Amino acid sequence: MEKIKKIPERSEIPVEDTWATEDLFPSDEAWEAELATLSADKEKAAAFAGKLGSSARTLYAYLQQMEQLSEKTGLLANYCMRKSDVDTRNAKYQGMVGQFMSASVALRAACAFETPEIMAISEETLQSFYAQEPGLERYRRYLTDQRRRKAYILSPTEEKLLASAGEMANAPDTIYGAFADADITFPDAIDAQGNKHPLSQGTFVACEESPDRVLRKSAYDNLYHGFAGYRNTAAALLNAENKQRKFFSDARKYPSPLEAALDRTNVPTSVYQNLIDTVHANLDKMHRYVRLRKKLLGVDELHFYDVYTPLLPDVDKKIPFDQAKQTVYDALAPLGEDYRKILKEGFDNRWIDVYQNVGKRSGAYSAGAAVHPYVLLNYSGTLDSQFTLAHEMGHALHSYHSHKHQNPIDAGYVIFVAEVASTCNEALLMEYLLGKTTDKKERAYLINHFLDQFKGTLYRQTMFAEFELNIGRMTAEGKTLTADVLSAEYKRLNALYYGPDMVVDDEIAMEWARIPHFYYNYYVFQYATGYSAAIALSRRILREGETAVKDYIGFLSGGCSKSPIDLLKGAGVDMTSPEPVNQALQLFGQLLDEMEALTEDL
Repeated sequence: MEKIKKIPERSEIPVEDTWATEDLFPSDEAWEAELATLSADKEKAAAFAGKLGSSARTLYAYLQQMEQLSEKTGLLANYCMRKSDVDTRNAKYQGMVGQFMSASVALRAACAFETPEIMAISEETLQSFYAQEPGLERYRRYLTDQRRRKAYILSPTEEKLLASAGEMANAPDTIYGAFADADITFPDAIDAQGNKHPLSQGTFVACEESPDRVLRKSAYDNLYHGFAGYRNTAAALLNAENKQRKFFSDARKYPSPLEAALDRTNVPTSVYQNLIDTVHANLDKMHRYVRLRKKLLGVDELHFYDVYTPLLPDVDKKIPFDQAKQTVYDALAPLGEDYRKILKEGFDNRWIDVYQNVGKRSGAYSAGAAVHPYVLLNYSGTLDSQFTLAHEMGHALHSYHSHKHQNPIDAGYVIFVAEVASTCNEALLMEYLLGKTTDKKERAYLINHFLDQFKGTLYRQTMFAEFELNIGRMTAEGKTLTADVLSAEYKRLNALYYGPDMVVDDEIAMEWARIPHFYYNYYVFQYATGYSAAIALSRRILREGETAVKDYIGFLSGGCSKSPIDLLKGAGVDMTSPEPVNQALQLFGQLLDEMEALTEDL
């Protein structure tokens, strides 16, 4: 690994490598002027209180206004959050996010009457409304989905109270973000030559990918010891997150916070448990992977700072961003020219914020917007960061298709399907790269990366999901999630998933403190289910061609017009069955077979 250069300030990043927030609003002042109009919008919306069931025309007028308001708030949210995320130290944009959140909570509170009133309309009356006002057909799916949750909706007064508590409910996540992305700092990592490498959450994985074991261990120790210094603060935040989930699920009389979280997206909780059970039944393959890694690295003990470094580092090379874009473009040819035309539009028109800078949010994401998607990267030139580009542009084109083909009220796809398009892109990129090489070492290197994707997405994210499930159950039982409780459970699961050939030390027991997804309300299991669905879809696309692509583009264009389970069934995958997960893990076993054969003489 090359010595990590000084992390640049935001002002040092070339404009062409930043995302075009001016496509949302031309200036901060324009954003502030638009935000100021939300007060009047709130009053207009509140004027409908008590009237939604009075006539078809009134209900239609209200839904039209709310659809327009949703588009407006989406643009407002995107602007301030995108500005804040590229420099989390910037007090101005932190303040703008705070202003927006306050206005958004006030708006939700003012409109809290909506759901109870929609629930109170009798089925006979609602059907007559559809006949009287043809425009209501636009909102039939939305109304049907609202009424599906009737048993868990409270009175208008109670709904308004819960909505008013929204900002407080977001506090654990908000505080955690400030703590983990802006406030906490770590000592430099030191390599075998004594060189210093700036250490942050953004540079940590690059250090862990280094062939220099001294550097890997130094980065690993410094990062987790840094979090351990704030272990009680981190535990208090995660405890508060789980307490607020329990409060809201209890208030609505859900059996559990998991039921409450998955009900919002109409996903059966059996899918969550099926995932964990199916992965548990295939842990032998994960343990076999760990044994292979230990053998190929030639170490007496395998530690967690050894799990990211490539097994064949001499094949590793820096990939310039322009080259990464071209490779991803070429790899996605099976999805057709229409798909690639949109991909190139994103590459050429600053949809992407490319490189790390001081204070920038760590990791990567894609955010859909009415104008176009926005993709945050911290591109480092590694093979992994090239796959991250493919992944996030999969999200972006999913958002693009949904916004293009659905009404605004149906454009936002639910989180259960959110990871499918991204991971399908990754699978197609891997197949493309494997198809281009006949070199034994390079093929082994790529298969190692594919194995690591399975390890990181299917196994590791399922472990995260199980941890989240278990600490939620502990909260339900009245236990306080102290640092000791969290670390003990996290260490236990690591030992279970990685097996006897991995040293499960006290440092990894603190990893829970650096995972932001534990604040996302049972989101993380969908990485694993999405990965399984994506593996199935990518193979169907490569096997069947145009027919499969047509079904897949239909899925991308579906937004939330159907339930997520039905959308995936339309593309050829049934996630209520354990089969997609089983099939993906069978492929993992086959890749292990090939990796063992390829590396036998290396």
